[in-house]
Amino acid sequence: MDEKKKKKEYQKKLNSKKLKKSQEYKTLSFTTGISLVFALLFAFFGYSFITGEVHTVPLLLAAAFLAEGLIQAFLLYRLRIQLLKTNTISRAMRMSGILLLAFLATGNIFAVVSGFTLLKKSRTLEYTMTIYAIITTILVMIVSALNLFKEYVANSFMLGMALLAGMVVFYLLALLFIHLWEREGAVDKKLLPVGVLLILSAASGNIFALVAGLLILSHYRHQGQDRSIDWIDIFDRLFRNNMAVIGMLVVTFLLSLSITSALTFDYGVAVDNNYSAILQPISLEYPFGTDNYGRCVFTRIVFGARISLVVGMCVTILPMVIGGILGAAAGYYSKRTDNIIMRLLDVLYAIPDILLAVAIIAAFGANLVNLVIALSVSSIAVYARTVRATVLGLANSEFVEAARSCGARDWNIIFRHIIPNSMAPIIVRMTMGIGTAVLSTSSLSYLGLGVEPHIPEWGNILKIGSQYLETNPYLAIFPGLAIIILVLAFNFFGDGLRDALDPKLK
Repeated sequence: MDEKKKKKEYQKKLNSKKLKKSQEYKTLSFTTGISLVFALLFAFFGYSFITGEVHTVPLLLAAAFLAEGLIQAFLLYRLRIQLLKTNTISRAMRMSGILLLAFLATGNIFAVVSGFTLLKKSRTLEYTMTIYAIITTILVMIVSALNLFKEYVANSFMLGMALLAGMVVFYLLALLFIHLWEREGAVDKKLLPVGVLLILSAASGNIFALVAGLLILSHYRHQGQDRSIDWIDIFDRLFRNNMAVIGMLVVTFLLSLSITSALTFDYGVAVDNNYSAILQPISLEYPFGTDNYGRCVFTRIVFGARISLVVGMCVTILPMVIGGILGAAAGYYSKRTDNIIMRLLDVLYAIPDILLAVAIIAAFGANLVNLVIALSVSSIAVYARTVRATVLGLANSEFVEAARSCGARDWNIIFRHIIPNSMAPIIVRMTMGIGTAVLSTSSLSYLGLGVEPHIPEWGNILKIGSQYLETNPYLAIFPGLAIIILVLAFNFFGDGLRDALDPKLK
């Protein structure tokens, strides 16, 4: 009896290892669960527990996502049987990926990812990045197309949509060219213009297109060399983490939407008062309803994403540069210099972030520049400590001693040798710090200490919506969800990046 039980457990472990080796199985399993979760969420939003109203669109999406989740579950079951029996995936199963691509019609990007994963047997990182570039651009097009239900659209709307459609076509062609002209790491010279164009198309905020272009150029430059490229290995490990990929997708989507909204959205709808449309419920014309001044909450959230991302980037880059230099100096120079710098930063570190920010804004006034300065000052000590800890371990390393023996000056050694080798923990800290900065920005705006009240910023939108929680809860729910999703996206991406950069997990 014990032997049978042991054999059963051993077989179970063996089957689990087989399934874990299959990227197709892992991706389909993950996207099946996500589709079913979204079905529940849409069903929840389809009924108002306060007013008893039934919203048709969310319920239709719930039904669609449920059906798609069940179809994916069936394909997952078939895939499991094939992998356990033959350890291969049949052509018929791979062709079922075409069915999953059709789910894009309902906006189920997770199923689309599974479809692309199933269709191609051997996928390069460039191929995967281009797929996500396509998905991101299509998502931006879908969101932008909701403006068609409004009374009027921006003057540059058609131009913006045409550019987005052109990019989708180009990315599809790039995907075909990568399939044809890249084999087992060898990149054909014909693919180089495609790589350059992918990099240029990143002006729309599509980070995936940028990375895909850089990968093509880097692989062509280093082909035939029997060595790995560190940053490519990092992305390869990063894309094994599904949550990190989702985080990167959300950030890229919001960044791209923030940039392209300058063409596809009308800023007047977000800031101009429209007293004939005060507190309108959720509809196709106003997907998130309107506020107490008749302004479209959906459009305000789109433009608010731009402010949140810009402030988040600035609040992260400024203290990273200043704190990085101070931390490098403290770790590299004598104990006396270290003590002076770190004791001063300890005083700064002892003051609560929000309290310091409130004091600076109260003294100099509430505007975007003062908000960035207030949040940046409080983060300098954190980056300085991170860099100092890394520099202390590098200050006496062989390459630093070699630079000293060649007569290199101290600041030359710090900027050319030590700081570049300290970037891994700084990048991870920066990625996760952006989420914190977005949360702090929204918190201060909610308290009336952030950007000016009329500016469409998520904290401002949430502040107005909180006054109508009993009668129009969606006015607070949607900006709150936007903040939560963006912060989680940066945290997921930061966690994945930390694991990808960890040499112990290579």
